[in-house]
Amino acid sequence: MAVIQTQGLTKRYGRVVAVEDLNLSVEEGEVFGLLGPNGSGKTTTILMLLGLTEPTAGEARVLGLDPMRQPLEVKARVGYLPDQVGFYGELTAWENLRYTTRLLGLPEAEARARIQEVLKRMGLWEVRERRVAAFSRGMRQRLGLAEVLLKRPKVAILDEPTLGLDPEAAREFLELIKGLKAEGITILLSSHLLHQVQEICDRVGLFHKGRLALLGTVEELSQRVLGGGYEIQLEASPGLEASIRALEGVARVEAEGGRYRVWATRDLRPELAQVAVAQGSLYSLTLRRPSLDEVYAHYFQEVAHAA
Repeated sequence: MAVIQTQGLTKRYGRVVAVEDLNLSVEEGEVFGLLGPNGSGKTTTILMLLGLTEPTAGEARVLGLDPMRQPLEVKARVGYLPDQVGFYGELTAWENLRYTTRLLGLPEAEARARIQEVLKRMGLWEVRERRVAAFSRGMRQRLGLAEVLLKRPKVAILDEPTLGLDPEAAREFLELIKGLKAEGITILLSSHLLHQVQEICDRVGLFHKGRLALLGTVEELSQRVLGGGYEIQLEASPGLEASIRALEGVARVEAEGGRYRVWATRDLRPELAQVAVAQGSLYSLTLRRPSLDEVYAHYFQEVAHAA
């Protein structure tokens, strides 16, 4: 079941088109990555899904609700972690979350139970009485995710959640996101850190100048942009390029002496080994999946070339 759907969703600021004709569907329990450079439309899309900015045209549905007509219902079911988490620095972690539970209208006993639960889950229980002004960015992000979980949301929207974190803190935060997915929470993740997106997202959408330019799994995008979802690195005798290109399933070949990079629609290692052995020598054969960084870079190279 789709929990986020948009149809022709568009946002203009005067003559500037921030998001244009967005048709998107995010399934229940999915981790979906919104990718793209700054100004490509990711945050504007999120704001429209939350009912925080009004579309110029088109419509959106979140859990079957219209964010513009039913903003409170959407906010009650959707947790949102912005790229800049705002807390009252002079208050403690506990006090900040207690303030949130009051806004949610939770009874005292339930509020205390939920705060204890999320602080322990985020590893912040021991610092619950520390003022947030003394928190590191990583601790603030954990507290932000704790605040999201107070709602027990069905959908979590995370905008650049690991931006500015050191590698270890980012890794820990990604593990927390994986935990949310394991619980069946649908996650919409906006980020430009592509290796992290590839690690946790089921599908991704690439924004370019307000439009959704590419949509699918990393393997599907590799097929479309690079010509193949498999990259095979071969070290063998020189002069095999023509024979490699003749193999069924080969999309692209780069050759430099006896080093070959082959992009293919399937795993061609057995066939490549036969070609190498039949026409010379085989030294090494390695299979790897193209990374999202490669897809991203190649796509924008093609865009620049076309321009």
